Amino acid sequence: YFMSLRTYREFIKEILPSFGRFDVRDKERNTALIVQTFLDRLQSMFKYQGLPETIPQKYLEIYLQCNGSCIIADVKGSLYALVGALSDVPDAYYLPTRYVVANPYLMLSKTYTIEPGKAQDAAFIRNDCFMTGTLPLIKKYASLMAENELSMNIAVINSRIMSLISADTDAAFESAKKYMEDIEAGKLGAVASDPFFEGIKSQPYATGSHSMALTSLIEYEQYLKASLYNELGLNANYNMKRESINSNESQLNDDMLTPLIDNMLECRREGLEI
Repeated sequence: YFMSLRTYREFIKEILPSFGRFDVRDKERNTALIVQTFLDRLQSMFKYQGLPETIPQKYLEIYLQCNGSCIIADVKGSLYALVGALSDVPDAYYLPTRYVVANPYLMLSKTYTIEPGKAQDAAFIRNDCFMTGTLPLIKKYASLMAENELSMNIAVINSRIMSLISADTDAAFESAKKYMEDIEAGKLGAVASDPFFEGIKSQPYATGSHSMALTSLIEYEQYLKASLYNELGLNANYNMKRESINSNESQLNDDMLTPLIDNMLECRREGLEI
């Protein structure tokens, strides 16, 4: 299906208003967007082989990373990944021995046995040892990023103000307003009389501190992203040196990358081998 350039432009004009304007001040919405973006990126962290069609990898990963755990059970002759809640009497190590699932689509409401060493009717999979999931960690950094992006937006807006103009009379105010409108329109501003200069006062506003603050906020944004990636086991350099860094400096944080992702991998292998 092909459309002409004119039709395409009309199509873009129609759909753009439906998206709305991005409001950086809506911190809750922006935080949720950052969380979803990072969860999308983490879909490629692990690769599975041999999963049945009834267990898409993306949903298995979403269950594990958002809920911290899930089970794989046989429902009407097909294997499904099911999310639920831990319950019942704990075992010798104070770990739950039952997993309660309620799935309206499958018309399923059942308590599965997941106690190690006994007959189990479901494979219990942890995302990590404490079944925390990656969602709390991502939410933490996403909240900080949303706050920082709001600060950057304020800093950018304030950088537009080069000077503050005050007027003592209405006539001087209107003259100053007309002068600024001419400058904004790309015209050469003209002043008709000396009272204009006598009735207004200009106070310089923008200073070098604005650019320094914006630079610091940008560095903080990069630090937050790199820290989150490093927490999850992905190497991202957050060295704040302005000049180039050597290979040894770029590898300083390699040793701290593996603990969490190795734990997540081991928990998945342990659950799927049952």
